[in-house]
Amino acid sequence: MTTTEELVARVNKILDDIGIDMTGLFEEFEPSSIAFYLNRNLGLLQDLEDELSRRVGETTPSVRGLDRANRDPHIQWIYKKKHNRVLALERLRSAITAHKMALALIAANHTFREGKKEIDVREIKSPGGVRAERKPVQIGRLEILPHLAYSGDVLRLLGHESRDVRETFKFIKAKLREKGVVRMKSLRIEVEYWDRNRLKKARIDLPADSDIESELRKRYGKRFRWRVLSLVKTRGVLINNHYTVDNLALAYSSLDPEKGAKLLGIDLFRYYFLTSENDRETLGLYPDIRLCIDCHYSIFDLPFTGEKGFRTGYGSMLIIRKCEMEKLLSGRRSELSNLPNYLLGGVLLYGMSDYDESRVAEILLIPEDELVEAIRRFVISGLHKTLFADAGKFERFMPKSDKAKRFLELLQG
Repeated sequence: MTTTEELVARVNKILDDIGIDMTGLFEEFEPSSIAFYLNRNLGLLQDLEDELSRRVGETTPSVRGLDRANRDPHIQWIYKKKHNRVLALERLRSAITAHKMALALIAANHTFREGKKEIDVREIKSPGGVRAERKPVQIGRLEILPHLAYSGDVLRLLGHESRDVRETFKFIKAKLREKGVVRMKSLRIEVEYWDRNRLKKARIDLPADSDIESELRKRYGKRFRWRVLSLVKTRGVLINNHYTVDNLALAYSSLDPEKGAKLLGIDLFRYYFLTSENDRETLGLYPDIRLCIDCHYSIFDLPFTGEKGFRTGYGSMLIIRKCEMEKLLSGRRSELSNLPNYLLGGVLLYGMSDYDESRVAEILLIPEDELVEAIRRFVISGLHKTLFADAGKFERFMPKSDKAKRFLELLQG
């Protein structure tokens, strides 16, 4: 049986070899071949991670807590040895995350077939005999594949890059680690009021943007007083996984030091609009990203800062509204049978924004003719009146003839 130090040395050697081998793998982009090597590496790395984590555990002591008088050289050597074990485990987990992200990105953009049978990307056991077909819509960005940290050594890879790349890396990482700006959802209010000459108390919840005085006057008349008990609000990071954050920051800063953060912002924006919540549970494109957001993240503002009428929180509010509409549509998808999630996302973005259909298609990278047809089907279903307070934007997609209008009225009940 190997010692833990021998296992650590083996882990570092294998990760170094993977880093060298993967550099030439993307010179000719062959999805089936890349997926095969990623699967092979991932299986090996996961076995090593199981064994190393069992031996190392999750925590390790630190020499920082010892004063100089107690820093015995032998004790320091023990602490250093344990520190090296933890570093190897961290490096291993970062590499595993990079491999999973790469496989998920390839699977999100390709369909794989062996003969006539469709197979999962994780079932590719041979570089030959598998055919890859590109899906009609891009989710994520395939160009980042060569830049993920397959060796797990993010800082060493970053050290070989230019200063611009390192600065963009820090900027992206800071954006992804920021806690979302608090969004007040509602107010809990205690009200004292007179009813039949008796003083009574009540506790109610009101939306954060409501006119409190006028609302309470409607309910309790003129004789009342109130105070806020609490704010119902939300906060938290967008991606709760530092391995994912490190890999994304490295990949996008290496891909384009000047526009890397903006590219990541638009890719994350598209991710939420092109997929449903169920899709996001299984895709694995960005491990441990929030399935839906309920507060403001500044990274979603970056793609829209040059837009006319831009205001802080614009990108986040569009995603928040999309997530809310997904819940409203729950159980009603049968009315939009065979409408893919990416087209439904395009229809919702069209309805909630000032963009026309060509601009929506440009932002989400979806075919404009398919989007127009999807909007027509959405109008026929009548859901535009349910989801949008102002459905005037959909008027030009309504049937023009009187006969067609009567038929549509009958169809919608």
